[in-house]
Amino acid sequence: MADLLLGQVLSFAGDPFVEGPGAARHITAGGVLVENGRIAAVGDGAALRAAHPAARLQDYGRSLISAGFVDAHVHYPQTAIIASWGKRLIDWLNSYTFPEEMRFADPAYAAEIAERYLDLVTANGTTTVCTYCTIHPASVEAIMAAAQGRGLRLFAGKTCMDRNAPEGLRDTAQAGYDESRALLQKWHGRDRLSYVITPRFSPTSTPEQLQALGALWREYPDCLMQTHLSEQPDEIAWVKELFPQSRDYLDTYEAQGLLREGAVYGHAIHLTAREKARLAEAGASVVHCPTSNTFIGSGLFDMGLAKQLRVGLATDTGGGSSFSMLRTMAAAYEVAQLRHQPLHPSQLWWLATQGSARALRADHLIGNIAVGMEADLVVVDLASTPAIEQATRRAEDLWQALFPTIMMGDDRAIRAVWANGRRL
Repeated sequence: MADLLLGQVLSFAGDPFVEGPGAARHITAGGVLVENGRIAAVGDGAALRAAHPAARLQDYGRSLISAGFVDAHVHYPQTAIIASWGKRLIDWLNSYTFPEEMRFADPAYAAEIAERYLDLVTANGTTTVCTYCTIHPASVEAIMAAAQGRGLRLFAGKTCMDRNAPEGLRDTAQAGYDESRALLQKWHGRDRLSYVITPRFSPTSTPEQLQALGALWREYPDCLMQTHLSEQPDEIAWVKELFPQSRDYLDTYEAQGLLREGAVYGHAIHLTAREKARLAEAGASVVHCPTSNTFIGSGLFDMGLAKQLRVGLATDTGGGSSFSMLRTMAAAYEVAQLRHQPLHPSQLWWLATQGSARALRADHLIGNIAVGMEADLVVVDLASTPAIEQATRRAEDLWQALFPTIMMGDDRAIRAVWANGRRL
């Protein structure tokens, strides 16, 4: 049986970074018809109700129906250490991340955290994540199985590291290749699951491991490849010491076959002119992680890149300090303000939905409300707290009504979440 969701409906017919706010489509009294896990119709709510009298009605009143949020760069194994006090990236990895990730050798612990993580993000309106796991195959098995059980679209991969990490978190070039390949063959394309080839970053992989993963990517070119790029100046200096032959940080990946369409680089804050040009030429994606970048003191992302590159938005749990894409949009706005790059609410919302889906090469499936798309939806209460309600009451258009929720909203604003046509 079909479900008919009624409320305000927000979708996109283009890119607001290129076309401005007019790229958005807003139906004040709209409807979304969901059937067999897909969006079957979008339009005037009353007309859809008349045309589909047998559909189960879900009337959300003045709440906003949007595509579910897409979080394009996370570390689900860091769920338990989110908001841990730290100084810089390397300190944070050594003090918190690596000790916690060692625990994922235990399949039971991996399963516990995978379920907890998905509980937390779906409660915040996120319906798709692209996550790093740990070096342990059990960590991949856990999150894939948990997402499969909920009908979620998920991107995930075993994190590969063969140097500059504790003994319990190192594999080898061959083991990284073999285990990644086995997991890929088991999970990639199964239900709504996608495997992502995942070297953590150049400092923790030898050129031999990066080369092996580049070879794996050539064997399975429809997968994504994710890693980190130019997050902090001291990290970049470290990369230069480790790879003296490379022109820059990006070249450490490019030389090993890890730069092309489908490459997804987290952070990308301190890029050289050559790196920006090569990323654009290759059709690669970068992902902005604003709460992480401010929490760890990494720097201010240049949102001007959105006019030349595929740019996604992400919480970067647990270096990022929130599971909420609303909080992440607010942080992105604040970072852009500090760079004198004011962002319109339409751009922020697009980054958290269609922009992130586009960065993951999945914008034909998720991240928007359009006929034929997968029915991943979030229903947002635009008056979820007294402070937000008093602000939206004065709003003269959609954006004035939505912006207070972007800046002050949290999980209380999430009225309902639908994944694959089913309410979670």
